[in-house]
Amino acid sequence: MREWKKSDFYFDLPDELIAQDPLEDRSASRLLVLDKNTGEREHHFFREITDYLAPGDCLVLNNTKVIPARLLGVREATGAAVELLLLKRREKDVWETLAKPGKKARPGTVIDFGGGILKGEILEIVEEGNRLVRFTYQGVFEEVLDRLGEMPLPPYITHKLEDKSRYQTVYAKYEGSAAAPTAGLHFTEELLKKIKEKGVDIAYVTLHVGLGTFRPVKAENILEHHMHSEFYHVPEDAAEKINRAKRAGKRVVCVGTTSCRTVESAADDNGLLRECSGDTDIFIYPGYRFKVMDALVTNFHLPESTLVMLVSALAGRENVLEAYKEAVEEKYRFFSFGDAMLIQ
Repeated sequence: MREWKKSDFYFDLPDELIAQDPLEDRSASRLLVLDKNTGEREHHFFREITDYLAPGDCLVLNNTKVIPARLLGVREATGAAVELLLLKRREKDVWETLAKPGKKARPGTVIDFGGGILKGEILEIVEEGNRLVRFTYQGVFEEVLDRLGEMPLPPYITHKLEDKSRYQTVYAKYEGSAAAPTAGLHFTEELLKKIKEKGVDIAYVTLHVGLGTFRPVKAENILEHHMHSEFYHVPEDAAEKINRAKRAGKRVVCVGTTSCRTVESAADDNGLLRECSGDTDIFIYPGYRFKVMDALVTNFHLPESTLVMLVSALAGRENVLEAYKEAVEEKYRFFSFGDAMLIQ
């Protein structure tokens, strides 16, 4: 298999194409449709996606819910500012976090949030400099977090988000993500209703999006890149719907790279699923043979990111980079609040 370099997945992106705010109407974003076999491209609006879904297809959605995982506090001893990003719950009140600045978050440090409403003690430093933190508080942690925490928007979004719900999908259900599965942000209740009425099965899986979303690929040889593991769950009814589509020769259309990574991690060698939970650190790049997914709804991703590598595995690197070049020329909006692609 060919050895891939990070620079193989580079493209030029003007800063002004990075979407800073969500559109008022979620389904009004643009949709670039890419034929993964021929490289042919069409331009549409997202609400027209129903034209590309057929009765018996199975649409796979990730129903994770973003928690307000960004906490701004001060060191109890000195009053120095410290920011924590909650990444993964290790046990009831112990979380793996990303701390900034790290030098002010040594083991034994106590950080105060909200004037004592919430306190966090740094227990230890784990892989890649992340901190394990034990929190103390009165009441229910989720309620405290909802009161004090901010939505953990990616670093390339500099505008303040006025409405927290716009960084959630309309079907978000299970709390646990440090970032939104952004391909799903384009769907409205009305659009999902139309898709169901067309005879498309909708399967909900869960993958809690973690630190990998924020981690750039640093190694030039991409095989040296370390993927963080993320928790996933495939319920029995979702497995049945996906299997039914596969057996009938219909398509499994994943919404977002997180749904893709969930079904590809959970499937057996025949591409069939059963109810299961686990942690996945699957890294999908060109040369990967997909076991389950036939088509993908996805946003436009950062140059040299693992996400561009994943879409290149499905559609071919040249096809993807040509599509991205055209998207730049056509002034598509990029990243979390940006426009979408359907690769089929």
